Amino acid sequence: MDYYGGMPRLPSIVLACCVVLASWGQSQAAEPETSEPPHNSKLTAELFYQLLVSELSLQNEDIASAYGLTLDAARRAQDPLLFQRAVEIALRGRDGSAALQAAKAWQQALPDSLEADRYLLQLLVGLNKLAEALAPAQRLLARTQDADRGANIVFVSRFFTRASDKIAAAEVLEKALASDLVRADTGPVAWAMVGNLRLLAKDSTTALAAARKGAALNPLSDDIAVLSVNLLDADFESAQALLLPYLAAKTSPEIHMGYVRKLIDLQRYVQALTVVEALNLSKPDYAQAWLVRGSIELQNQALQKAEQSLKRYLSLLPSQEPADAKDDAEATTTSPGAVQAYLLLSQIAQKNKDPLQALAYLGQINSPQDTAKIQLRRAMVLAQQGKMEEARALIRQLPEKDTDDARNKISLELQLLRDNHQEQAAYGLLTQALKSFADDAELRYELAISAEKLGRPDEMEHILRAVIASKPDYHAAYNALGYSLAERNLRLNEARALVQKALEFAPEDPFIIDSLAWVEYRSGNLAEALALLQKAFKARPDPEIAAHLGEVLWALQRPDQASAAWKEGLELNHDNETLKSTILRLRGKL
Repeated sequence: MDYYGGMPRLPSIVLACCVVLASWGQSQAAEPETSEPPHNSKLTAELFYQLLVSELSLQNEDIASAYGLTLDAARRAQDPLLFQRAVEIALRGRDGSAALQAAKAWQQALPDSLEADRYLLQLLVGLNKLAEALAPAQRLLARTQDADRGANIVFVSRFFTRASDKIAAAEVLEKALASDLVRADTGPVAWAMVGNLRLLAKDSTTALAAARKGAALNPLSDDIAVLSVNLLDADFESAQALLLPYLAAKTSPEIHMGYVRKLIDLQRYVQALTVVEALNLSKPDYAQAWLVRGSIELQNQALQKAEQSLKRYLSLLPSQEPADAKDDAEATTTSPGAVQAYLLLSQIAQKNKDPLQALAYLGQINSPQDTAKIQLRRAMVLAQQGKMEEARALIRQLPEKDTDDARNKISLELQLLRDNHQEQAAYGLLTQALKSFADDAELRYELAISAEKLGRPDEMEHILRAVIASKPDYHAAYNALGYSLAERNLRLNEARALVQKALEFAPEDPFIIDSLAWVEYRSGNLAEALALLQKAFKARPDPEIAAHLGEVLWALQRPDQASAAWKEGLELNHDNETLKSTILRLRGKL
């Protein structure tokens, strides 16, 4: 006999059955001792045998028998844990209909069971039976006390986010929340949940309408503020109007930071800096705001201010053991925020031509998962010192556990070379890399870009057409080829068709819209080019789009407006070569 811990080992099926029966027995246990007679368990010999056979059937992969026996036992015993077990067995057999049948039986047998309605709602939504999902959702909400109602609205709403038909799900959710939508206390969170679901359904118009209704009930609602931040991508002006009262009230700093991060995503750096500076004044000890402020200031080339902000951030963090402690085992892993701060400080030191300080900041980091970023930054310092081969070797020495690591090292080395204007070396790296990653569309695309930068437009076109032939949905290739033709003022009708094809895959991409504008500009359609560029720049303020916008305004004899566009572009990135060369070519000075 096999022994474990001095006791004979029971067959695994008996153990499994004992677990089920023990759990079930807990649900049948009597209340704490009273003068009342004890409650006798409903477990009979017949039920025990039935459940044992059910578990044996399950172990033998006879899902149907196990399910049928367990559901029958659940109905006879009227026990929630057995109903739950029946649902789980059905799901193990990937039989959603059977799981739903068990959940419905559970709810009918025990109509006051919250857990039954939760399972039922989850299954109905998962099976896209949304009309039937209304009743359990209403029951779950109806049983909630006012003190917990907001949290339960969020809980119930999350089930509907898993529906495949999110438009229909939003309609059902709105019906379920009907009584809450008109209440001052629960209306904002209810409208926020409806709006979030509408936004997931890509219906920003009705999502914005929901946000407005929630804000009308409480303009300082955290939930409506979060929804408004998420709506900035779709309708910036309208969503921001909803946010202004909330921001003015100096409420949750976390939501302020969410707004700032969204502004950064949209490349609205000037506006983001204004918001984060106000947050620094109102919440000077809120560390995260100083980190974001420092990153924006670095983006704006305000190196001294950025350094001060980042050091302020680090000073607000809990003290931790330096990474260069004598005993590596005692060195505390650097937090993600501190890693980012030290990397940015290293970059500032490098820009200030202080390589020793740059390396010293990197030495403060102890974060194995950030090894690649740290090595890249060290390589950048070496490259600045003219030690390009040592820099490249540093990246190549990174460990490779799999092909993804190997592919990532190529990307890192390519970034190193491009940042240091080593385009011929980048071309060689990509050519060699494609011997191992011949089907990698992104690497072939990058090779085409290198060919163009080296003055080989015909080679670029040949490579991009091959990429399009092998991967017809790679829209970046259509856009790059179309823009290249427009830039060289060649075959403009073909260039337009290529860019329009790219727009079919990414209709709202501001950079592709910029390419189409450039085609129109080269074709002499200045009014159309201006409208497209204004749309692109509003969606994504970017220095290169600003360069094109200014050039079109200059061609339209609007020099003041052109200068304003260029100024805004320089505020985004003073070092952008396309923007600087455009200004110097047309105006003669920056």
